[in-house]
Amino acid sequence: MATISSVRPSWQRGPSFKFFASLKLAVVLLAVLIVAAIAGTIWESSFDAKVARAYVYRAPWFNLWLVLLGANLTVSALSRWPWRKHHVAFLVTHLGIITLLTGSLIGRIFGIEGTITLFKGDPPANRLLIDEHQLRVHDSDGVLKGYHAEFLHRPPTPKHPRDLGRLASGARLSVIGYAEAIDAKLNPRPLDAGGTPALHFTIKTAMMGQQLESWLLADNAQNGNFAMGLANIELKRGQAQIPTAGHPEQGEATSRDPGEVTSQLTPRDPSASLGMTTGDMDLEESIFVFAKMPDQIRHVTKGGGTGAKISFSPPQDGDKGQLTISLAGKTQTLDVAQNLKKDVAIAGTQFTVRIENYWADFRIQDGKPVSLSDSPDNRAVVVTIRGRGVPVAALAPTAHGNEQAVSTNGGPSTIPNIAPAMNEANAAENHLTLFVANDGAISYELDSRKLGHSSGPLELNKPLVTGWADWQLVVDRILPHAEEWMDFRPAKNDSANQLPDGIRVRVEQNGETYEQWISAGWQITVPTSPNPIGISYGWRSTPLPIALELLDFEVTRNEGNDAPAGFKSTLQISTADGESATGQCSMNHPFSFPGSWWRTWSGQTFKMSQASWNPENLGQSTIQILRDPGWLLKWIGSLLVVTGVFLLFYVKKFRRQYATAKTKRIVAPSPAAEAREVAVS
Repeated sequence: MATISSVRPSWQRGPSFKFFASLKLAVVLLAVLIVAAIAGTIWESSFDAKVARAYVYRAPWFNLWLVLLGANLTVSALSRWPWRKHHVAFLVTHLGIITLLTGSLIGRIFGIEGTITLFKGDPPANRLLIDEHQLRVHDSDGVLKGYHAEFLHRPPTPKHPRDLGRLASGARLSVIGYAEAIDAKLNPRPLDAGGTPALHFTIKTAMMGQQLESWLLADNAQNGNFAMGLANIELKRGQAQIPTAGHPEQGEATSRDPGEVTSQLTPRDPSASLGMTTGDMDLEESIFVFAKMPDQIRHVTKGGGTGAKISFSPPQDGDKGQLTISLAGKTQTLDVAQNLKKDVAIAGTQFTVRIENYWADFRIQDGKPVSLSDSPDNRAVVVTIRGRGVPVAALAPTAHGNEQAVSTNGGPSTIPNIAPAMNEANAAENHLTLFVANDGAISYELDSRKLGHSSGPLELNKPLVTGWADWQLVVDRILPHAEEWMDFRPAKNDSANQLPDGIRVRVEQNGETYEQWISAGWQITVPTSPNPIGISYGWRSTPLPIALELLDFEVTRNEGNDAPAGFKSTLQISTADGESATGQCSMNHPFSFPGSWWRTWSGQTFKMSQASWNPENLGQSTIQILRDPGWLLKWIGSLLVVTGVFLLFYVKKFRRQYATAKTKRIVAPSPAAEAREVAVS
């Protein structure tokens, strides 16, 4: 049956209303959102999730587009006024989409998502790190300013800089470069007086074809130590304790020639030094094997040494070579590529061998073993041997016949792909302390597992034999008075180095230009007038209304091996109002605070989940914190959309009934000939 509708209200006949209610606008808005979602997905897979967030999902234009879509849906629903029964499904569906968009916008604008790293024993912390880069400026007027700084997709260049405007002093700030990896290198500047003594050295090995060099600042917590994995080097003020002639220290090496030195190390177990044993026991030992070096670095993690001898054969036909293992009178050969990370039984013995890792071109970077290339220029493997047997003596002869101490303390390494032998325990046994006196004289105290303890004066450009394989150290420059200064430069983006990214800034004032690279997590000072300014770059941080304290961190492991099975952090939460709570969060089991039901349902709670952990420090835990005040609206909107679609397709009385007669249009007579619409129901 056809009915005649009343005249449309004036607010439905305006051009703005017709524009926002039009189907064409809805098609354009949805088409753009679909294209943006496709582009965001491609960028996320091709570049990084931060690129997709910066240019699509968290971009201001995307929020505006969602507002336009919500306005289109709202006006479209109002265009059906006055509403009838068959409009119910249509209205419920539109209301659901509008509610869903509103909840999404509220969560995007007012929500919180980030991580916070906690350390056991530290006071409560409330600074949340957001996964967004920010450039911060401590201006000359004392105001701290923040600028959005995501440059992964379109990095600025000197010809096309990112202009950040003028500062309080009138200086113009701009970003003229971006690098995915920045290498920070200490390069102290000399001073006429004051400051800190600084020393530059090089240390190299002919066997591995490697040379390292670095500056050290005396008694500096961050830049006074150099860790090379196998050993530690540090610089202090003062003078080494050098024994007088005829009274050498106990265990001191009287010569710096490794061929003339006899180690005075004392075995940990007196019975071991006599070759005495107590029968079969569980043994576990990790052995670091070099193709170019006959010496093998050993690390006992359980029971005692196995006495295994391992040789590394050259690669053939593009393979990684073979290992020949001699143990308990038996010999077995393993192909490295075919048996990597596999437990293989040694025939005729109670032992198994596992090749933990392989490096084609071995080097040590940042204290960790890495492979610089796939070319087999300096091959190395780390092997773990487990089983039952009689432990060897604590001092085992090496391939050269020299005695080498076998470590019996400490547990197995929990760091994947890192040689257990190159840990803090071994580095403590191989230690070099350099001293700088007030008159600039240099002296040293050397501890070596191979050479024992020695000390004495050290001259510039004269090599010092360390006893760490064939490493030799040369001090080639000294600054009695220096200030700390870091040079930043772009580096090759290598995942093994894990270098931070950085930007290059330009400050222009009074015809002068200052340019400098800044690494993420660092701050520089720019000498502007009348006051200098500070510029830093890194993750954006925001304070939380709650503070978190790490009470405990646990790692559960699978039975039969040391593989982590789960992680659990025990947290104490506190607020400025005196509220507090203690809870645990683990994988897939978050902890919420406050825990009242109405806060949870309204999205006013902080949800804490286990994000990551540090295998080298089990007193450290990284927690992800999420707060979404639009959570409830998203759920309500989703339910309304589902309900509306169900009513539209499956409930007959809410569907529009079409008349079988032809649609008629009736025009009411009037002087203005105003058209009246006929609604077909």
